[in-house]
Amino acid sequence: MRRAGEVVRFVKGVIRDTIEPGVTTRDLDRVAEREIRKLGAVPSFKGLYGFPATICASLNEEIVHGIPSKRIVRRGDLVSIDVGAKVDGFHADSAFTVAVGVVSRRKQALIDDTAESLRRGIASAKAGGRVGDVSAAVQEYAEARGYGVVRQYVGHGIGRALHEDPPVPNHGEPGEGPLLREGMTIAIEPMLNLGACETKVLGDDWTVVTADGKLSAHFEDTIAITHNGAEVLT
Repeated sequence: MRRAGEVVRFVKGVIRDTIEPGVTTRDLDRVAEREIRKLGAVPSFKGLYGFPATICASLNEEIVHGIPSKRIVRRGDLVSIDVGAKVDGFHADSAFTVAVGVVSRRKQALIDDTAESLRRGIASAKAGGRVGDVSAAVQEYAEARGYGVVRQYVGHGIGRALHEDPPVPNHGEPGEGPLLREGMTIAIEPMLNLGACETKVLGDDWTVVTADGKLSAHFEDTIAITHNGAEVLT
């Protein structure tokens, strides 16, 4: 899984460097698949549950599961990319959101605070703790800053399958939920909205958007639970 994590981390950097005004989300998808396969890995998402692409590319009010298309990235957009890769039968999964060009303080704060909520969730993931410790850390940080915390879509266990037990929600109570054990690998992925937490799915049956049309950001890392705390693999 460390090798899969290395692939995902590298590919994230390539995609990040490719995002600029005028590029299409399909262009980003092609770059991601090329780089994943060049490294001897296989895209985790392509064909999973029928998903047609290598990455999820979600813009602005889109939260997650955006299908890459001819849609053009424009200055001022928020672009969320979710990418996974499989190496020797093991998966890694990660996501990030970036602003295209200079954006308002509020947009940049949404990105920065979502990234920080992930860091806080990771810091709370310890052997002997509970999934609820992670969930509560994300929720408390985000809601204290007025964000809507998406509840319908959650983090997850990960390993030989991309999605495994246990679910890792972004809301919950400390000390509750499944026990975190040394050697477990999970993906933590906060999705924060500038408005309410409610979501809806578009007519393509994949793209999830905010119900109120307000902006969203998404960050995710795959981690391993060790005796020294969480090791970030992606």
